[in-house]
Amino acid sequence: MGRGDLTDERWAVLGPLLLQGTRAGRRPVRSWRQLIDGIRFWVRTGVPWRDVPVEYGPWSRVYGLFRRVAAERHPAAVPHPASVPGRRTGGAITRT
Repeated sequence: MGRGDLTDERWAVLGPLLLQGTRAGRRPVRSWRQLIDGIRFWVRTGVPWRDVPVEYGPWSRVYGLFRRVAAERHPAAVPHPASVPGRRTGGAITRT
């Protein structure tokens, strides 16, 4: 457990609030707790997503969870990639 990770007491409060998966198939390799700790690490340190330590899971899974949660809570807070200024889209650079 890292310095800024959720304590057992905090996880006992947060864990039951999360939706539990009901789909059949493989069990997840990483727990919700690891992924959430990865998001908290990113928020706390400000490192690029690819630099989130692997102990929290693959950076793409941590980022994917962040995007899903952010889109559900604040749809306007997660811009479509084509609307980001300076982002290349189909060979053209968008300027806003």
